Amino acid sequence: MLHIDGETFLPFLIFSIPIIAIVGGITAGIVRTLGNQRLMELAQRERIAAIERGVDPSKLPPLPVATVDHGAMGGAMYLSPHDYAKRRSQGLAIGGLVCVAVGISLSIFLTLVNDGEARSAWAVGLIPGSVGVALLISSLIVRPTGNGSGNPPAPPSA
Repeated sequence: MLHIDGETFLPFLIFSIPIIAIVGGITAGIVRTLGNQRLMELAQRERIAAIERGVDPSKLPPLPVATVDHGAMGGAMYLSPHDYAKRRSQGLAIGGLVCVAVGISLSIFLTLVNDGEARSAWAVGLIPGSVGVALLISSLIVRPTGNGSGNPPAPPSA
């Protein structure tokens, strides 16, 4: 009745996997965005309710920073802008160190495995190594200065 030939079914299967992954990724992004929007709205309502009850606005914590940083730092939405910038700088530094280590180890590996014909195969390790150096430089560029209050840090007292 319904005969499915493997030669005709396999291309559909091969192309359906990336399509399902793309649709799933887009759906996850939409759900995450709606969730973050709802959290921001609730934080603003809570702040308005506290102000209506007579709480001094300067005593309230700052509104959460809308971030796109979700990985292991799922609670990054409730960080102050200074703490978020510091965490972002640390993340770039960690990624840079990992890429530099991968580049160096890949260069060493390709040098040791060299069979004599590919003398410059070690240079492949320069690609992740240079990406790592770029991440380390960007980490230094975005590193926050000061103590987060907008003022430079106070000099240590003797």
